[in-house]
Amino acid sequence: MAIPGFDYKGFAENLAQQAQELIPTDFNDVQRNYVANTLGNFSMIAGQALNDDPELNFNLDQAMMITQIIAEWSFHKSVDLIRSGIPQQYWDPIMQKIAFTIFEIAKNAFKQSLPQDQILQLIEHHVKKTYLDCIAELKQNNLIDEQLMEKAASQSNIDAMVQQQAEAEQAQQEQIQNDNNITLPTQNIPQGAVAQMPTGQNAKVLKLATLALLFQKMKQEKVQTILDKFNTDDAQSVIKFMGMPDLPSKVDPYIAMQCLQEIKTNLPKLADNISPSKIVNKIQNISQYVQRPQLEQMLALERPKVKRFVFNALEGEYYEIAPKVANIIATHIEDSV
Repeated sequence: MAIPGFDYKGFAENLAQQAQELIPTDFNDVQRNYVANTLGNFSMIAGQALNDDPELNFNLDQAMMITQIIAEWSFHKSVDLIRSGIPQQYWDPIMQKIAFTIFEIAKNAFKQSLPQDQILQLIEHHVKKTYLDCIAELKQNNLIDEQLMEKAASQSNIDAMVQQQAEAEQAQQEQIQNDNNITLPTQNIPQGAVAQMPTGQNAKVLKLATLALLFQKMKQEKVQTILDKFNTDDAQSVIKFMGMPDLPSKVDPYIAMQCLQEIKTNLPKLADNISPSKIVNKIQNISQYVQRPQLEQMLALERPKVKRFVFNALEGEYYEIAPKVANIIATHIEDSV
């Protein structure tokens, strides 16, 4: 009996289409087509096998998960084979062994109802082992030499992508830090004199910096609800000030008190709090208009934490990530519907 709602053909085509954007830009058309076609073909075969086998009795989520895992590893290992320098006539046999290994390991793991993290770790171990065994077999049969075997064994596109992501996040953090190097207005205050509140634009900058000092001691979700009431430029300035570790030393305490007194009556009123419960409700409301299979396809190539957050929310649970980030994810999905 077919799995209700499982359009394995459409799902495989969608995965292959999304993979096009991730294929290394230095690949030529033949290499790009090989990656996309390999991913698509193995996804299609796996999906059909899961759908047509009545003894497996998998539900829609399980079938889509197994198909997606095969697609992701087909992508990474086909990229590895292309970069390895191994002659193309050996690519398909290696990829077939890898796909079969994933299918069998995943099928048995899901039957045993193992935790998802354990399933993914188990599959990763066996994928890497199968890949290395295939390369060693080529060397044993004198089809490749020692140098080529070592080069092929060192390839790991998934590790490279993780490294690139880490570097991108680090660069983003450095950029934020650079953006945070804002010069605050200073005053030449004679010894024994009291600092006076500046006027004009300088006063506004100091007020925003003072708010940042206050927000550094508040919960992030409360800060965000207040910043949502600011205009974009002012909100960005406050966020940058909040990222300055030496901000307390740059704002005169007396002036800070004056700023707080002035803005106390004008502080934006809290509206709808971006609380975990409201974000969960937002995701659950989205599910009224989008079926879970469609949502699976939308999130197919997203990071595991994003998927976990969304699908936990569908079950009424909040996966612990920063409320601001969670709200951005929820809003993005909402806008995509």
